[in-house]
Amino acid sequence: MLNEFVAVTGYHRKHAIRLFNTPPGVRGGSRRTRLPVYDDAVREAVVVLWEASDRVCGKRLKPLLPILVSALERHGHLALDATVRVGVLSASAATLDRLLRPTRASVSGQRVRRRAMPAVQRSVPVRTFADWEEPLPGDMEADLVSHGGESAAGSFVHTLTLTDVASGWTECVALVVRDGALVAAALEHLRTSMPFPLRGFDTDNGGEFMNETVSAYCRVHGIPCTRSRPYHKNDQAWVEQKNGSVVRRLVGYRRLEGLAAAEALSRLYAASRLFVNFFQPSFKLASKIRIGAKVRKTYHAPETPYAKLLACTTISTEMKDRLRAVAVQLDPLRLLEEIRSVQHHLAALSAGETTHMAVRHEGNLEGFLKGLASAWQHGEVRATHRREPRPTRDWRTRTDPFERVWPCVRAWLEAEPDRIGRELFVRLQGELPGVFPDGQLRTFQRRVREWRHAAARQLVFASPSEDAA
Repeated sequence: MLNEFVAVTGYHRKHAIRLFNTPPGVRGGSRRTRLPVYDDAVREAVVVLWEASDRVCGKRLKPLLPILVSALERHGHLALDATVRVGVLSASAATLDRLLRPTRASVSGQRVRRRAMPAVQRSVPVRTFADWEEPLPGDMEADLVSHGGESAAGSFVHTLTLTDVASGWTECVALVVRDGALVAAALEHLRTSMPFPLRGFDTDNGGEFMNETVSAYCRVHGIPCTRSRPYHKNDQAWVEQKNGSVVRRLVGYRRLEGLAAAEALSRLYAASRLFVNFFQPSFKLASKIRIGAKVRKTYHAPETPYAKLLACTTISTEMKDRLRAVAVQLDPLRLLEEIRSVQHHLAALSAGETTHMAVRHEGNLEGFLKGLASAWQHGEVRATHRREPRPTRDWRTRTDPFERVWPCVRAWLEAEPDRIGRELFVRLQGELPGVFPDGQLRTFQRRVREWRHAAARQLVFASPSEDAA
């Protein structure tokens, strides 16, 4: 009977036992209120002492109170009534923190009470990283990646990432704005394109997932929903890893906004979906053993998500044949060329250019293939990760210490061009003692080297008319 009562009401087992053991007449009675032990005078005295202690916490303030009260009374800064003094010195550390809570909240500008958890979030059960035992293809983690750049102000594009825990199959959808209705529409689209049914939907506690629209969609289509613990990113370790290795690796960290950026991201994810899932092997953890302070991890052999689905017994033979037919027709080089082309377009959009999407031509593929052998010589090939080139520095940050004396030094060089810079610098120090310290030798040598270079260049590249003159 107790088990059935707990299952129907949702009460905790101990709470149900207390309800059964409480007489009916007492259950509906009024709660007895207790008179406050510490009045406003004690509270005001604690606030003054807290300020005098430089606002330390209650655990540090408790042992300090006897010393602090005696010192303040000895110097005539404080005069406490006997009752107030007893109350202040007898308060525990927790009581001191409780008495100071409204004062601290007003000082820091924070609310005293925590915000209530939404009803939708309370109805979704929590799933941690340790609760994935033997997931089937279709149990997916989801997360939203923002492309706001260095600022979160305004409206910008987001990426909805879904990762299958069993196989690592990753799907990405570009969202123009962060909205629950768009998340539900993306789920409807993905359910028709994924090679397995959506058996689970595990998300974080963001408002784009914890809302009535997404909750109603999952409830209507029978999709179990779970959520991670707040501030525990490891509960979604699989999708967080794909956020970095897929989304950030392809798109980068620049700001993307508007329909043009969302359209470009959709085209990028259409190509990367096939390239990542069919041609990008990934590791999967097999076991983890702790030996003292060390953790020894063992991984399975790297496999692509496509190969993992073919080896899975829960995938139907018909679906496996369809995957094989798709894999035979895929050209990885063409997919990579499409990804690079869209990355250049995204880099131009993030820089403020309003360029049109590049159209792919058949002749570009051969040139792209020839460029793979020497692409490493040009550094970063992904335009979304290239740094903006710095302007050429053509100005001085310090005044030239040899500007006044350089005509004299130049006359020495023209008279004796074989003299080295150190000898000329010693001569200059002898004629102007105390003006040029030894630390300026390298600067002087650079000036001499520049003069020799200019003189040699004039000698080599001088025109015949100049020689005759």
